[in-house]
Amino acid sequence: MFVVGVTGGIGCGKTSVTDYLAGKGIIIADADQAARVVVMPGQPALQSIAQHFGENLILPDGQLNRRALRDIIFDNETERRWLEQLLHPLIFQQINFELEQATSPYVVLVSPLLIETSQHQLVNRILVIDVSEETQIARTMNRDGVPREQAEAILRSQSDRQNRLNKADDVVDNSGSLEQLHQQLDKLHQTYLDMAASN
Repeated sequence: MFVVGVTGGIGCGKTSVTDYLAGKGIIIADADQAARVVVMPGQPALQSIAQHFGENLILPDGQLNRRALRDIIFDNETERRWLEQLLHPLIFQQINFELEQATSPYVVLVSPLLIETSQHQLVNRILVIDVSEETQIARTMNRDGVPREQAEAILRSQSDRQNRLNKADDVVDNSGSLEQLHQQLDKLHQTYLDMAASN
C-alpha cells in the first residue's frame, strides 16, 4: 500500500486537502480520529487517564472531557509526556489497522503530528500543506473564535514551520484560492497514482 502523509500546522487547511482527495476516491486515515477511537468508553486508555488525572475527566455520558484534559496538559510538560507515552503507541496501532484496510489506489494519512511522532514511519511520502504563520494565526482566530495570544500559543506548541518544510517531499501552498489549491492537488494526485502503480 502506497501511503501519502499529509501534515501542516494549525489553520493551514489540511481538511480542504483531504476532502478534495476523498472526492477522488482516495481513502483518508485521520490521526485525530484515531486519537478519539483509542479513548472511547470501554477502551483501556480511558480508564488509565481517569486513574491518573481523576474521574472528573469522564463526562456523564462516559466520554472523555477532551477540553479539560487539554487544559491540564497544555502548560504541563510532565503530564503531557505521560499522556503521549500512553496514547501514541495506541494511535499508531489504530492508524496502521486503518491503512491495512484501505482499498484505494493510494491512501492518505493526515496527521498534525506526522513528523514529530513515529507516524512518519507509516508513509512513503510526506506532503506538507503550507501557509505563512500570520495566515495560520488569522485562520485559527477566525475558525475557533480564540484570541490572538491563544492562537500564537498553539502555533508555538507545534513543530516549527521550517522543520516541516525540510522534511517534505511535496509542498502545497494553500494561501491562495480553492481553485489554486485544487490545481496543485490535481497534479500531485496524478503523481501519487503513478507512484502507487509502480510501487
